[in-house]
Amino acid sequence: MNQEQIQVPQDGLFSGYDTGRFFDEMFDSKGPRPHYANLLRTLGNLTAQEFRARCELADLTLVNQGITFTVYGDNKGVEKPFPIDLVPRVMPADEWKRLEKGLAQRVRALNLFLHDVYHDGKILSDGVVPRDLIVNAPNYRRSFVGANVPGDIYVHICGTDLIRDADGTYRVLEDNCRTPSGVSYMLENRMILMRVFPSLFHENRVRPIDHYTTHLLHNLRQLAPAGRDEPTVVLLTPGVYNSAYFEHSFLAQQMGIELVEGRDLFVDDNTVFMKTTRGPRRVDVVYRRVDDDFLDPLVFRSDSALGVPGLVNAYRTGNVALANGIGTGVADDKSVYPFVPAMIRYYLDQDPLLEQVETYMGWKQDELDHMCDHAHELVIKATNESGGYGMLMGPQATKDEVAEFLVGVKANPRGYIGQPLISLSRSPCFFNDAFEGRHVDLRPYILCGKDDVTIVPGGLTRVALRKGSYVVNSSQGGGSKDTWVLADSHSTGMRQSQSMEGMAQTQSMSPLTNAGPIQEAQ
Repeated sequence: MNQEQIQVPQDGLFSGYDTGRFFDEMFDSKGPRPHYANLLRTLGNLTAQEFRARCELADLTLVNQGITFTVYGDNKGVEKPFPIDLVPRVMPADEWKRLEKGLAQRVRALNLFLHDVYHDGKILSDGVVPRDLIVNAPNYRRSFVGANVPGDIYVHICGTDLIRDADGTYRVLEDNCRTPSGVSYMLENRMILMRVFPSLFHENRVRPIDHYTTHLLHNLRQLAPAGRDEPTVVLLTPGVYNSAYFEHSFLAQQMGIELVEGRDLFVDDNTVFMKTTRGPRRVDVVYRRVDDDFLDPLVFRSDSALGVPGLVNAYRTGNVALANGIGTGVADDKSVYPFVPAMIRYYLDQDPLLEQVETYMGWKQDELDHMCDHAHELVIKATNESGGYGMLMGPQATKDEVAEFLVGVKANPRGYIGQPLISLSRSPCFFNDAFEGRHVDLRPYILCGKDDVTIVPGGLTRVALRKGSYVVNSSQGGGSKDTWVLADSHSTGMRQSQSMEGMAQTQSMSPLTNAGPIQEAQ
């Protein structure tokens, strides 16, 4: 597609909008994409002052509701309001259906892989995935070989990151199988947009997303040990200084479960209890947002004060369930990522429905040589880092930065992969009283239950707000957008549900009268 021939409006907020050489989510060579037509018509009728007023209202709401994240090492303060751009990303129904099928296929294969490597190891014996790559992975848990988990499900909540290349093809960038974050921002984005732009939801048939927490709680309760008809579910957080603490408190509040820290729980006779003012209360399911290494000081890091001594043994004996399961990190190791298509063929006897990104693996000598010789052309990533850390953007780095980074790569080749820099798609964002294109990705949230796989329509669209940046992580200056999946022509009743509207009204009162941060309303 010749991007120079794209036609955009010549007046209003889109005047001068430049799609550049990138795939643009809103415009194609003929002008606005059909599924953006209603949105463009509404935005085109606004002045810069009117749109800016809505942005200011959204910012006040964010501040007063305590919608924040933590930036470690920032000497200007760690708590930052999470930036939201008010131009939603819009996806037509048929496009979403293809993604939904591919994501469900992928998470099923990952769960089968995890069960296999912690039991019979057939995929390793058959040479489909190298045994050394798995058993030497930092997040492979040898102590859990042979351990059974409820329903053979290891990954109950998965956040799979998707990007769109210059041709508009969706590609999986990585899977987050341990403690994926960001879903609270997805839900809050929707509620804020409903408040500042309510008319948009009457002009567009947007599929609702507010059933996420209801379905998550349903799945968590299904994990409870047999005979526990009214199971107690808790959310285990590392505490208020964790970067995702807002999300932990938000999800616990929305599900109506207790938010606990390690010190609030104890284990007696391989059974987990929660301390309450009325005495100990048995806990059946722990939705843990604490990494494996800090989960139980008797098994993992002995210096951890975040976990619960004895929790792992209670888990192994089946007296408590954990979501996500222990040892899931081996499935989202970036060195294992290139083998996911092979897993799909091996376990499901199907061709992968979603494309991946070409990947060079540091543990292979010829590919390591290629990474080092072409580092200035590649994105080189540490295999077990997240949040945009441990990464070299070769095309945007200096010679000295490349040379310094390669020292670590050569010292630990297993710990790095290389990928070509993909020209991520862009979406309009509001800057300086006009719209400019910024790079985006998409993180859908996949819930794996006892009987089904459920994917909330859309997900979290993350935005690289810094001009020219490809890094969308909030810790690296990124923000987010509401993500719309439009209902197909056969669907009815696709207005936002009463529960979402009620949440929006309750949590988005006048910023001048709002009672305060969500963290305080537990």
